Parts: sequence; structure tokens; C-alpha cells
Amino acid sequence: MIIAIDGPAASGKGTIARRIAAHYGLPHLDTGLLYRATAAALIADDRNLYDEAAAVAAARGLGLSDFDDATLRTRQMGEAASVIAAMPGVRAALIDAQRAFASWPGGAVLDGRDIGTVVCPEADVKIFVTASAATRAQRRALELIRSGEKADYEAILADIIRRDARDSGRAAAPLRPADDAVQLDTTHLGIDAAFAEALSIVEAARIRA
Repeated sequence: MIIAIDGPAASGKGTIARRIAAHYGLPHLDTGLLYRATAAALIADDRNLYDEAAAVAAARGLGLSDFDDATLRTRQMGEAASVIAAMPGVRAALIDAQRAFASWPGGAVLDGRDIGTVVCPEADVKIFVTASAATRAQRRALELIRSGEKADYEAILADIIRRDARDSGRAAAPLRPADDAVQLDTTHLGIDAAFAEALSIVEAARIRA
């Protein structure tokens, strides 16, 4: 069973994907970390984020483990990853690794921006998680505050709106729900309620299968 969970930044897709994976005992891949790790590699080498050749080389050198690093989850790294993710060459360099992960015996859960549309268009379950930009900015601000960091709500909101525009408007694998995806709006849902809704979507798909 391959479960594809897509959506914009701070929509809740990552947390939902991790809970779904744990519930069914499936491996989980946060594909956004691949782009963040690629951006981090460029920054570490003092390379230009807009140098596509360098970005492709960095992407090809990545594995699929050891990405659970707090430095990759910062707002700044998310913005850098959005730049990297718009490059067709980088996406092409990473797609085979993502598909190989999805082909694990028994299935897998992948979350990102283009799992249901490009990476795994034949996924058994496709969920597109969304929420209003204001709600997502508030969530990101609360995350920062809980981790002891300062949070500028207006700056975070501006970042989210800018990333949404870049992710949705890029030529390569733009952010959009697959035609057969079930949309899940979490604007007014806590994480437990959002997980319950997502679980019901997966169960409904399993029954149909």
C-alpha cells in the first residue's frame, strides 16, 4: 500500500504522514528533507543556491537516511529548499530514489509536494492536506516559540505566501492536488482530528481495494 500525502508548508502533512506510517507499520519518507539537504549541502560548500549544476550534483550525492536534523527544519532552510525544488534537474535527480523508497515490500508513506502527481501517480491512497496561509503561519510561529526561538508572525506569513506562489507556479512538478486525491482541510482541525480524518480516508481506500 503506497500512501501519498501532499500539501503546502505547515499544513500538517508531515505529522499526519508520520502517524499514518506508524499506525500501519510502514516506512515513511519526508521528501522535503531531500530538497532541504540538497540546499544545506550547497550552503555548506558556499555555492550559489541558483547554480543548478551544483544543485544536481549535490542531489545525486544524497542518501535517504540521516536527514532528521533540526538544522534542516528551520524556516531559512525551508525557503532555500523551495528555490532548489523549482529546478527540473534536481527533481529528476531525486525522483528515482523516491520511487525506490515507495517500492518497499508492503508499501510506504511519502509526503511532499508532488508525490501523488509525479513521484507515485499510481499510489493506492492520495491525500492533499491544506490549510489557510494564516493558520499555517500561526502553527509555524508556535513551533518556533515552543523550541525557544523568536517568531515574527508577519515574516513567517510572508515566507509561506512566497513559498506557496513559487511551489505552485514552478514549471517542474508544481504543487497541486492530483485529480484523484482526497483533499483534507486542516484549518480548523487539531492534529488528532486531522489524523482521524486522514485515517478514515485511508481505510475507505482499503475497503474499495
